[in-house]
Amino acid sequence: MTEVSKQQWGEVPGLGNVDRWTLQSSQVRVEVLTLGAIIRSVCSRGKDGRMEDLVLGFDHLEGYVLDRRYLGAMVGRVANRIAGGRLVVEGTEYQLDINNGPNAIHGGLRGFNKAIWVAEAVKGGLCLRHTSPDGDQGYPGELQVSVTYTLQGETLTAEYQAHSTKTTPINLTNHSYFNLAGQGAADIYDHEVSISAQSYLPVDDTSIPTGEVREVEGTPFDLRKPVLIGCQLNKVPGTGFDDNFCLALPGDPWAERHAARVCHPVSGRVLEVSTSQPGVQFYTANVLDGSLMGKGGARYRKHSAFCLETQNWPNAVNQASFPDSLLRPGEEYRHITRFTFTTA
Repeated sequence: MTEVSKQQWGEVPGLGNVDRWTLQSSQVRVEVLTLGAIIRSVCSRGKDGRMEDLVLGFDHLEGYVLDRRYLGAMVGRVANRIAGGRLVVEGTEYQLDINNGPNAIHGGLRGFNKAIWVAEAVKGGLCLRHTSPDGDQGYPGELQVSVTYTLQGETLTAEYQAHSTKTTPINLTNHSYFNLAGQGAADIYDHEVSISAQSYLPVDDTSIPTGEVREVEGTPFDLRKPVLIGCQLNKVPGTGFDDNFCLALPGDPWAERHAARVCHPVSGRVLEVSTSQPGVQFYTANVLDGSLMGKGGARYRKHSAFCLETQNWPNAVNQASFPDSLLRPGEEYRHITRFTFTTA
């Protein structure tokens, strides 16, 4: 049985009031904000029985209003990067806001993470809705979008749905940063990760996929068996992981698949992720630099958390060989991601 409650948490000038919803089961407690459909906290027990908050975030609303790192946020209209912020849909070229080097990322300068969503209680959780108008951040079509968060026992489910008045790219995800030792812990080097992917997407120097789908076999991206994150970070190029792992290939049927497992042996906490999406972006918080002061005064530094952003493949709208990212009038966009918190 999941208890669902809400309380007003503050106000964003010019936008309105923000509520904080709480979902409480016997094993897990989750807080969700109507600002950005943000997952503000996820608390679960370790093998010693102690509850810890596993999600990076802020003590006050102002932190989320000013945040540029998408902590806990619902990301859209298109998560991840679009090359040059440029796309062509049905013969019409659209230019999006550029907000990540030469590219567009996570929906634009004011993506879904900066909107106040309309929420209502559902069995075991809440449904949040948002209307993105035609032309919002440069995207075509009015998009009616919802995310439903439900908590059943130890599993938090996010179900995404959308309809559009014009053909538009869409790619919705949640951008929670996790640390299974607790959100204030220094790093994730003692976490073990495995990802159920046979291939990944190499990228160029602006983090745009080259178009190649490369087998993980024999590379530092082979995470099919559990590896210690700290050791594996020494093997990957650059500052850490920020890569799409391919869970399904173009043309594969819609199906929920196991995506990833992360374990923190010291506390015994385990996070397992499954999704209907064809990809997951494994990100190790490479750009956090200690300038963000989070909950309880914690300073969030490089490699202090990981993200598992279930998604379509990045820049899919510009890659004909990637899974189709277009939502057409009369169609329904629907995907599911589940986060299960246990101990081992």
